[in-house]
Amino acid sequence: MTKKKVLIVGPAWPLRGGLATYNERLCREFNNNGFDCEILSFSLQYPKILFPGKTQFSSDPQPNDILIHSRINSINPLNWWLVGNAFSKKKYDLVVFRYWMSFMAPAFGFIARKLTGSGARVIAITDNIVPHEKRFFDKPFTNYFLNSCDGFLAMSKEVQQQAKALQPNKKVAYVPHPMYDMFGPKVEKHLAKKELGLKEDTHYLLFFGFIRKYKGLQLLLNSLHRFNPKKHKVKLIIAGEFYEDAKPYLDQIKELQLEDCIELRTDFIPNNEVGKYFSAADIVVQTYTSATQSGVTQIAYFYDKPMLVTNVGGLAELVPAKKVGYVCEQNEAEIAAALVDFYEHNREEDFAKGVADEKQKFTWDYLLKALLEI
Repeated sequence: MTKKKVLIVGPAWPLRGGLATYNERLCREFNNNGFDCEILSFSLQYPKILFPGKTQFSSDPQPNDILIHSRINSINPLNWWLVGNAFSKKKYDLVVFRYWMSFMAPAFGFIARKLTGSGARVIAITDNIVPHEKRFFDKPFTNYFLNSCDGFLAMSKEVQQQAKALQPNKKVAYVPHPMYDMFGPKVEKHLAKKELGLKEDTHYLLFFGFIRKYKGLQLLLNSLHRFNPKKHKVKLIIAGEFYEDAKPYLDQIKELQLEDCIELRTDFIPNNEVGKYFSAADIVVQTYTSATQSGVTQIAYFYDKPMLVTNVGGLAELVPAKKVGYVCEQNEAEIAAALVDFYEHNREEDFAKGVADEKQKFTWDYLLKALLEI
C-alpha cells in the first residue's frame, strides 16, 4: 500500500526556535504513523534588518531522521512561483502550513494555491491570526493566506474564534499545543543546578524564552520586588535572548535593587540546554500581557513543573488553577502573593503531581488525529 504523502511548510533546521522544533517533531509523528512526511522550510526566513535576535540559525546538529528542504525565500515572488511549481509536481495528499505571522502570508498564500491546484488538501496550524504586535498589512495579508486553506487547527480557543470569524465556512478545530518532549530527559534538580553553575541551596523561578514587551518581564520584575526574594532565598532565572532593547529591563533590575536576585542567561538557549533549566526550576513563570498560547507551558508539562501564568489569551486554558499552579491577573500584588503561597506552603510537590496527571491530554497522537479529521 502506497504511503500518503505529507508536506509541512514552515521553519526547520538549520533555523532555530520553537517553531522549527515543533515542525520537526510533527514530521516525526507523521512518519512514525506510516506517512511519508517531509518539511519545506526557508532559504531566507527574515531579512537580517528585520530579525531582532543575534542569529536565525541553530547550533544544534542537523536532524538525520527527517527530510528538510530549505527553499522558500520569504520576500522573493519569483522564488514562490518556482518553489510552488516544483513542489506541486510531487502530488502531496496533505499539506500543513505553520502560520504564525502576517509577514509570511504572501509567500505562504501563493505556494498554498499552487499546491491546492495539484490536488493537495491544505491545512494551517495557526499560532496567531491577530498578531501581538500589529502592522498595517496584517489584515489583507492574513486574509490572502487564510483564503488559500481548506481548514485550520488552532492551538487556543481565542485563535479558533478568530479563524471562525474570518473563515466561517471552513472547519476550524481546537487542539492545545502538544508537549515539547524533545529536549532530553528530566534531570535531578541538584544535578541540573550544578551543570548550570547555579547554587544548590537557592530556589529558582524560571522565565524562559525570547524577551519582548508582551511577555511581561517588566510586570514580573515588579512582582518579584514585592515578593521579597531574599527573604525566601529565591532567584529568578531569565533564560532567553532579548528581542528588543535590553536597557529598560536592566535599568529596572537596578532600580528595584534586584541584581543579587537575578540570573541573566540572555543568550539563545540551545535545545540541549533547555531541559537543564526546567529541571533546575521550582516553578515556571509566564506573566504575559497578551498571549494566544505558549510552547513554554508545554515544556513545563513535560518536566512536571508547576506554573504561574497570567489570565490572558489561551494561557489559563492549559493551567488549571490550584491543580498545576496559579492563574493570576496582571497585578503585581496578586503575582507576589501567589509566589509567597507557593514557598510558604510548600506547594511544589502537590502541583507537580497535578502536572503529571494533566499532561496526559497533550499528546502528539491527539494532534495528528485532529489534523487528519480536518
